[in-house]
Amino acid sequence: MADLTPLFTRLSRSAFRSRFRLGVKERQYCLDKGAEVIASHAADFVARRLAPAQPQNDGKQTPMRGHPVFIAQHATATCCRGCLEKWHNIPHGYPLTEMQQQYIVDVIYHWLVVQMNAPR
Repeated sequence: MADLTPLFTRLSRSAFRSRFRLGVKERQYCLDKGAEVIASHAADFVARRLAPAQPQNDGKQTPMRGHPVFIAQHATATCCRGCLEKWHNIPHGYPLTEMQQQYIVDVIYHWLVVQMNAPR
């Protein structure tokens, strides 16, 4: 996995990105489902909502709450193709490769692990 430190340093400087946190319900959901299921959800959301060259409703396809992965996507700027281009240098207009999809899942998962291990 790539060193995500520079990315998370940049994200921490964004007032919008740094305001996201897992709530009690989302933390419990992660505990109840387990890491493997949450990672699977992330991979599925990325494949269905972000991977196409022209995602349906791009910019509006990721809700800001309702699932820990959705919250993580906004916190990590992996919520739409515009954010992927701006924050991750992944150009829009092309389908995501398997390697790009895995990178996005890794970023989301990293944020979730940090959140789950943070003091409440």
